[in-house]
Amino acid sequence: MNNHQFYIDGKWVDPVALSTRDVINPSTGRPFTTIAMGSTADVDRAVIAARRAFADFGFSDRAERLALLERMLTVYRRRADDLALAISSEMGAPRPFARDSQVGSGDGHLEKLIDVLRHYSFEHQKGTSMVLKEPIGVAALITPWNWPLNQIMCKVGPAIAAGCTMILKSSELAPLSALIFAEIMHEAGTPNGVFNLINGDGPTVGAALSSHPDIDMVSFTGSTRAGIAVAKAAADTVKRVAQELGGKSANILLPDCDLETAVTKGVEGCFGNSGQSCNAPTRMFVPRYLHDEAIAIARRAAADYVVGPADEQGVVLGPVVSEVQFNKIQALIQVGIDQGATLVAGGVGRPDGREHGYFVKPTIFANVTPDMRIAREEIFGPVLSILPYATTDEAVTMANDTPYGLASYVQTQNVEEGRRFARRMRSGNVFMNYPDWDTGLPFGGYKQSGNGREYAEYGLEDFLEIKGVAGWGQ
Repeated sequence: MNNHQFYIDGKWVDPVALSTRDVINPSTGRPFTTIAMGSTADVDRAVIAARRAFADFGFSDRAERLALLERMLTVYRRRADDLALAISSEMGAPRPFARDSQVGSGDGHLEKLIDVLRHYSFEHQKGTSMVLKEPIGVAALITPWNWPLNQIMCKVGPAIAAGCTMILKSSELAPLSALIFAEIMHEAGTPNGVFNLINGDGPTVGAALSSHPDIDMVSFTGSTRAGIAVAKAAADTVKRVAQELGGKSANILLPDCDLETAVTKGVEGCFGNSGQSCNAPTRMFVPRYLHDEAIAIARRAAADYVVGPADEQGVVLGPVVSEVQFNKIQALIQVGIDQGATLVAGGVGRPDGREHGYFVKPTIFANVTPDMRIAREEIFGPVLSILPYATTDEAVTMANDTPYGLASYVQTQNVEEGRRFARRMRSGNVFMNYPDWDTGLPFGGYKQSGNGREYAEYGLEDFLEIKGVAGWGQ
């Protein structure tokens, strides 16, 4: 309904100058709708609205913000099926996965944040002085296409909880779920100007948001390349930049692990969301003497993954999001073959019978060495590399030998050994023995995987400034 409009200052408005872009259904490779694309003039209009709204919302009390978050959750749950259909259409997520995991992730984050805000302390006294935590101001939120609602909620929710006002720019590849989210914010009674939405691309709207002098913070999720561009654009105005960027996560299978379970679940973790997760365990390290056994298990596991359109029953893996992504993945699979890795499953080309759409064969390479491109570059598709190691010390060294540091995985039956390895991993998260998802943990990366943290109180604190007041208790 609102594809050709933006949500600014509490209402749907026409762009300053209408320019449109096709939205492609990756299951078919064909356009199914269009959206309006924003300009710097649209950004200026949204920033004025957000800056004006901050004068009141920045001083709102906890109860007001908590009530807004609770209303958001109520409406979000009512619109869950609409959101799932949008995500399934725009990024190719199979319908059950779109509903349970994609939409469910936003629900989980908002529910956790509501609990955090009920108990969070925004001030504490130190002797006769007071330390206050206050909203940073106007925030630009730039979100990706791979987990649209997870990332929208990880930014919008904490910004609201902190008392910030905001402008959201979702990915132009997957914009419909964000448009529905704006409808949710409106129905929830968000005060005018607190939440604003503009569609557009990175070089235009993203750059204008990042460099705008009246924006106090940019929270960005996307590729490391794009994150560097955002940080450079933001530098001239010395605004805060929080980044969640790329990853090439290691999964170390220690010699004592249950190999069948560890390999099978490792394949599942890599292939989930069609391999389009920045924290996916895409490098599996196995003891050299177990390498052949691990190959056999991985080959059997890969055979269970049915690839197909998002709306087809029984499909486990949908397409990747775009032709650009498809071509990049195909090129890197070919590079893996050319550089001498052993192709265990999958390979170049579409799966049999899938002539249209951006479908990738679930692919596994073995005998991968750390210098190969498939072991170093983020592929962002269902492609797993298995690397043999001689000693556990060598495994840690190889695992940490990457410019990325978003997540690591360790599989062992010895909890103390797992804890020791967790301390040695240079990454923002470590997952031991495939645990359940925890919305209370901080999420973010070391090195070129970014800075800042999301989830729960850690995400809230990214949107807060710290003020020291001397003489408070005199």
